Amino acid sequence: MSILNKHKILETNATLLLIFSFLVVTIGGLVQITPLFYLENTIEKVEGMRPYSPLELTGRDIYVREGCYVCHSQMIRPMRDEVERYGHYSLAAESMYDHPHQWGSKRTGPDLARVGGRYSDDWHLDHLRNPKSVVPESIMPPYAFLEETLIDGDHIEDLLRTHRLVGVPYTDEMIEQAAADFRAQADPDSDFDGLLERYPGAQVRNFDGQPGISEADAMIAYLQMLGTLVDFSTFTPDASR
Repeated sequence: MSILNKHKILETNATLLLIFSFLVVTIGGLVQITPLFYLENTIEKVEGMRPYSPLELTGRDIYVREGCYVCHSQMIRPMRDEVERYGHYSLAAESMYDHPHQWGSKRTGPDLARVGGRYSDDWHLDHLRNPKSVVPESIMPPYAFLEETLIDGDHIEDLLRTHRLVGVPYTDEMIEQAAADFRAQADPDSDFDGLLERYPGAQVRNFDGQPGISEADAMIAYLQMLGTLVDFSTFTPDASR
């Protein structure tokens, strides 16, 4: 009873309760945060991950601009139903170059973490023009204007420089060649060897099949690479993490 009586002192004294509550929260916070200062990196390095190519990065910005993340998440949780439906659970490394990340918390539409290569470019184009034409029950609005809006990539170098400021490892060469890489990825007749050296696995083609580079080209380039950089047939998670 003596211990309970002493505890009663805290319960009846607002100032003491506030002080001890603060101490408990502080100690708990230190226990969780302090170990992070001794880790060189909290993200496991995964072979195949690279920064977005200029065209993919442009497509990602359009994806964010149009609010696609509001209805589509990009995080597969390590649960049986999620993995069976969408594929391997998401890795932190897959979002290491995302600013901001697109994990999301609501799925009006399906998760897109592994959408790359699941559908053809024509399917994506039809889906952007009229979602109901390929998914009759879809409530997604049409984005046909993306196909009609041409982009020139004049400011793509500035975009890469901005992302480098927040930690994305774009090299000076990547920035210098950004405009050329932007155009090359959407033109299968271009000299794109340098692009593939800088961005291994980048897909090169005219994504919307129309002259010029449209916002639809950029959007589809982004969607078609999601989940394709890591070879999960050979991936083995680091048991020490």
